[in-house]
Order: sequence, then C-alpha cells, then structure tokens
Amino acid sequence: MKNKQSRIKIITLCALAIAINVVIGRTVSALSIPLLFLDTMGTIFIAANFGIFWGVLTGLSTNLLAAVLGGGAVEIPFSLVSIAVAIIVALISNGKFSYIKAIIAGILMGLIAPAVGTVIRLTLFGGFTGSGTDIFIAALRASGQSMFTSTFLATVVSNMVDKIVSCLIVSWISQMPAIRKHLV
Repeated sequence: MKNKQSRIKIITLCALAIAINVVIGRTVSALSIPLLFLDTMGTIFIAANFGIFWGVLTGLSTNLLAAVLGGGAVEIPFSLVSIAVAIIVALISNGKFSYIKAIIAGILMGLIAPAVGTVIRLTLFGGFTGSGTDIFIAALRASGQSMFTSTFLATVVSNMVDKIVSCLIVSWISQMPAIRKHLV
C-alpha cells in the first residue's frame, strides 16, 4: 500500500511540475524577461528528487501540453531538450541537489541544451523559431558566423543564465523543510 501511495504522490507532483513549467514559462515569456525562460524548473525539481524516469516523463509531458495549449508543433521536437535536462539533473543530483550540484548541472545544461536545441532549430526550422533569440542569431549571422555557430552562441548565453538560475531556485526549494518532508 505504501508503494502505491508513493507512486500516486510522485505522479501528483509530476502533474504539478508540468503545470509549473507551462505557467511560469509562459509568464516569463510574456514578460519578456531577458535571458530567462524558467520553463524547466518543474522538470529539474522532479529529476533532482525522483530520478531520470520521472524527470523525463515530466519534461516530455510539458512539451506535449505546451504544444496543445497553443505553442504548436514547434514545441514537440524541443522535448528532446527537456529530456536532456532531466537526464543531466538526475545524474548529477543523485537524490540530493545541493547548491554546488545545482551550479554544475546548470552549467552543463547551459551547454548541452543549446547543442541539442541548435540541431533541432537548424534541422526543422532553418535556425529561426520566432523567438526573441532569432534577433541574436540574425545579428551573429550578419557578422559572418556560420548558421550553426550563430544559432548555438545565441542560445548558449540565455540558456547558461536560465539553467543556472532555475537549478539554484530548485535547490533552494528542495531544501526547504516544508518541501523536504513530502519528498521522503
């Protein structure tokens, strides 16, 4: 019975994390906050506290829900980025997401997420997806950089800031006694 209750608790937290990803991600996007997306915090939280499987499920579900809620089909291929985020966090956290682990995970995600995203952007969309990053891609391209370099460099800066900030927020939340008691 306890195992079933534990699974129900994790599934409930995954659903909440998906909603947090979508709501906070859309809010930050609407506010046009530079260098931040905060659309993977729920995935990071679940992966850090419950492992790869639940983190991947949360990330994938977030992208599917975002596509249905108006983000369109452009959201679906980027689920690969969410999956990479979940894997990195779960492997680094190993059940305890300290501030040091959060910074390390944020730096790794700040490099790996744009690498995965760049391939998706170039393969499916020619590098431009209609986001604010497109301006930086165009500027780098106009300066003579290759399309891959322009796309990667434009996304790595914002991802580096976003992923480190997201990981630090999740680490802080995960260490709160009121939250900790629900994770055990």
